[in-house]
Amino acid sequence: MDFAQMNLIAALPEIFLLCLLGVVLIVDLFLDDSRRYMTHALTQLGLLVAVGLQIHAYGMPNEEAFGGMFINDGIAQFAKTVMYIAVFLLLAYSRRYLQDNKLYKGEYYTLTLFALLGMCVMVSSQNFILLYIGLELLSLSLYALIAMRANDTFASEAALKYFVLGSLASGMLLYGMSMVYGGTGGHLDLNAVLAALYSQEANGVLIKLGLVFMVVGIAFKFGAVPFHMWVPDVYQGSPTAVTAFVASVPKIAATVFAFRILIAGMGVSFADWSAMLTILAVASLVVGNLAAIMQTNIKRMLAYSTISHMGFVLLAFVGNSFSGTGQGSLSGVSAAFFYALTYAIMSLVAFGILLALSAKGKECENISDLAGLNRKHPWYAFLMLLAMFSMAGIPPLMGFAAKFYVVVALLEQGFVPLAVFAMIMSLIGAFYYLRVVKTMYFDELPDTGGANENLGFAAYALLSINALILLALGIAPAFVMDLCNTILR
Repeated sequence: MDFAQMNLIAALPEIFLLCLLGVVLIVDLFLDDSRRYMTHALTQLGLLVAVGLQIHAYGMPNEEAFGGMFINDGIAQFAKTVMYIAVFLLLAYSRRYLQDNKLYKGEYYTLTLFALLGMCVMVSSQNFILLYIGLELLSLSLYALIAMRANDTFASEAALKYFVLGSLASGMLLYGMSMVYGGTGGHLDLNAVLAALYSQEANGVLIKLGLVFMVVGIAFKFGAVPFHMWVPDVYQGSPTAVTAFVASVPKIAATVFAFRILIAGMGVSFADWSAMLTILAVASLVVGNLAAIMQTNIKRMLAYSTISHMGFVLLAFVGNSFSGTGQGSLSGVSAAFFYALTYAIMSLVAFGILLALSAKGKECENISDLAGLNRKHPWYAFLMLLAMFSMAGIPPLMGFAAKFYVVVALLEQGFVPLAVFAMIMSLIGAFYYLRVVKTMYFDELPDTGGANENLGFAAYALLSINALILLALGIAPAFVMDLCNTILR
């Protein structure tokens, strides 16, 4: 097998995704609005093929391609499979909403595929430059998606704010990478950077400064405090279909992105970056939970909820004993992957319900819009209850297992005060989730939107399965956790 063929095989899912993107873009040019369903069907069919290609890659040895810049290891395979499925579900939930809100356009599908391609590049990168390219491909696509509703001033404001702050964070990340490049004697490959740090040949001052800037960039992508200012405005100002995408799939890519930089590249500096992540995580848990309590807009409430959940993911990265020699425990990283997956599933359910309840001309945005949902559509109310209880960490749902594994990882490394603090913050956070449940089951207001007709049977069935997975994997979480442990080997 020659070099070119090896590169093509390792990156086959990404190559297929790029070809799919081009086909969707060209086919959509020849379709009028009455035949836009063909764009939707082609995208969904392509995503199913991509899932099949990615599943076929499981069990293959870790393949490096393009001079070691790209790797198709277990982590990348797992993350990409989940992301393909999540985007498939998201597009299924969003179809009726897009039609009702005049967003049923080819641009939505091509930008979503561009963002997905960027995330796939991010999770398979072993090089600073490729990591940055994947991140920017994702970010630029999201900026455009958020601003798709051109006559909506809130969406335009959200997109502009995200663009300005995102550009600043990307610049800081790139500046940090350049410092590490200089401090390690000109290395961009993550394995080479790790080797240079382990051999103690690197410039310690440059490495520490570069690490600070890179952590700032990573924290922004997670939406961690104090780099969270964009999160509530983007969630509230974006069309709900776009908010659902921003809130779910990129969190998986961001978790793997952080792993590549902090563990695979900068693991020797664990003591430095873990201290920074601890401060960011504690601040995120406090601000996210306390601010969410005061919200009446459910999308804004879920935005602050996201901030608190990302605090748990950052705490999971602290719960390791990685030394840069391959020795120690990475149970915290496994817990981080488990939590990111759990959060993506929970977000898809919660925003899927909001999409279903957003009838033509009326967005389901306020918590009060859910009042009386149990009387009008008890099944939707039950699915939303599963999502809210899981986010609150109530057993036997998947969210409880996610929080449990993070706390266990912290306790294993002796971070008892952090573990106790995380549990207290989780209890505080339960208040605003239970308020949503109380509104659905006990409040009485006249209108809850077009709940009976706004999804379609296929999406309705997928949403039901999506929510019931939270219960099934909450009862038996060991399967997923074992998988998260396996992909790290």
